[in-house]
Amino acid sequence: MSQVLRQHAEQQFAEELDALQKVDDRPRPPNWKLSPWAVLQYLMGGKLSNGFDVSAKYIGNPRLMEIAVSTLATDRALLLYGVPGTAKSWVSEHLSAAVSGDSTMLIQGTAGTSEEQLRYGWNYAQLLAHGPSGKALIPSPMVNAMRLGKIARIEELTRIPADVQDTLITVLSEKTLPVPELGTEFQAVPGFSVIATANNRDKGVNELSSALKRRFNTVVLPVPASQDEEVQIVTKRVTEQGRALQLPAEPPALQEVRRVVQIFRELRNGQTEDGKTVRIKSPSATLSTAEAISVINSGMALAGHFGDGVLRAGDVASGLLGAVIKDPVQDAVVWKEYLETVVKERSDWKDLYRACREQL
Repeated sequence: MSQVLRQHAEQQFAEELDALQKVDDRPRPPNWKLSPWAVLQYLMGGKLSNGFDVSAKYIGNPRLMEIAVSTLATDRALLLYGVPGTAKSWVSEHLSAAVSGDSTMLIQGTAGTSEEQLRYGWNYAQLLAHGPSGKALIPSPMVNAMRLGKIARIEELTRIPADVQDTLITVLSEKTLPVPELGTEFQAVPGFSVIATANNRDKGVNELSSALKRRFNTVVLPVPASQDEEVQIVTKRVTEQGRALQLPAEPPALQEVRRVVQIFRELRNGQTEDGKTVRIKSPSATLSTAEAISVINSGMALAGHFGDGVLRAGDVASGLLGAVIKDPVQDAVVWKEYLETVVKERSDWKDLYRACREQL
């Protein structure tokens, strides 16, 4: 296939990474593609000395990214922690792309993740025919990252059973992975590190042991600090995804993006942005920035394929209904109350109020 639906970060932003390499004359840790300064430039964006514009991958407090990059330059692993939709996976991928040039050494954490997925497995045909050997061993992404001096990524670390999590302790502390069946071990080469992400609102999570916590430096990624910041993030990602998905709709008007973001922030925070209406009930849904992006994208698809190509209140209302009402009883009550006490009272939101009421 000549195209894929979503390229890896190092492919999508290859031109920017190449431009940064050309101007990057600062010290680089062993096996790093860029210096820590250039990695930060790649994440935060800006104009280079040669006039090249680097797009921002993370919109927020640059100090958090400085801490994250500095952690990877030490012997500590990095844990990106926070509520859903705060760009943990996004930052993890881009850090790996900038540091290692490869973001694909990924382990997806689930309740069914086993030790073999973190350590290594076996080709049982080879194992039965010839016994334990190097040819029969199947390396995990962790082993490959150790051997190549790259970054291994672990998504949703707290979804992994606690006894499986603890297999990481030796890797993170000794930079070694024993293979007792072969009487040998894998030793990490310079450049190896681990970036893990964890969601602090996921029900049924497995708490990290104190021993494992000590081996991570934790960076908490917050929700966007202001409405303007969140609008900027949503607008940027909607534009990028609209191009990638080839949606036949015009880019959304800033007014519609701002309304969606304001609704999400008010329902999250339990009060209106102007502070005049307090004690708004919050729904069970997370209502993250990522979900706001999905609402706008969904509306653009409706407008492009079943409308005139212009995102309107009716298209937005359809996405809002699905995002807010996860529990058909409890959330429906919260949403109706918000519509009547907040949305209805805003003179310039009458079109959105009518569209939302029609779809209840």
